[in-house]
Amino acid sequence: MCDVRRTAARVVLLGLAAGLLATVATQAKAQVATQAQIKRRQEAHARRETNASRQARIQRTIDATYGHRWEVTGGGGYLRWHSGEYLKSNNEISWAVSTNYFIDPKLFVIADARGSFGNAHALTNNTYGIYNPQINEYFFTGGAGYRFYRKERVAISAQATGGESWGIFSGGAKGYNSNQTGTWNDGFAPAFTLGVNLDYNIFPNLAFRVAPAYVGTMFRASTPSGSGVESGTGSRSLQNNAGFNMGVVYRFGK
Repeated sequence: MCDVRRTAARVVLLGLAAGLLATVATQAKAQVATQAQIKRRQEAHARRETNASRQARIQRTIDATYGHRWEVTGGGGYLRWHSGEYLKSNNEISWAVSTNYFIDPKLFVIADARGSFGNAHALTNNTYGIYNPQINEYFFTGGAGYRFYRKERVAISAQATGGESWGIFSGGAKGYNSNQTGTWNDGFAPAFTLGVNLDYNIFPNLAFRVAPAYVGTMFRASTPSGSGVESGTGSRSLQNNAGFNMGVVYRFGK
């Protein structure tokens, strides 16, 4: 009889122990699941905070970069130049400097100076032995521009300027003039430029710029006559030229 009671007691105790273990295991699983959910929520919150912080940092950089009032640019490049009414175009080396003042982060006014030099393809039938005289052009223009794309690292703007150009087409012709070589007449002429500025920002106040440009001028045509005196009365026509400049942009002022 005693053995039966002891066996029954053991069975009861084992049942209680099993139930207790099952309860503990269930609570432990629930606690692990709850902790995992809490951890996932914390990680998601941290990611949201990180993204928000990154966006705020980017915006601060954009504001610092494009909040400057002044830009000064200097560099050099290439110009494909039409050097005379009946002459082939020639390749020229260019330099360019400009100052921009921003009315707001997008709209700006420009003062621009640039120059180019190269060797013209003079008239092939001239009798003076001058076939590749050196020529020089200088452009002094002003205008306006608009920055239509601005990000942390990259900005794109377009600009248009107008003003005066100065051509020296007989300085390298060994005493001969444009009537004898076929280049444009020396002197001043209206000029205008159209361009796009592609900026890569190194720092908020420093960028590298590539600037494709169209340059239009209206120099007077020469009169191929062999005369030793340049007439200066030839008709004006539009000369279409294109090229690009590369250089450094420095920003300052608030």
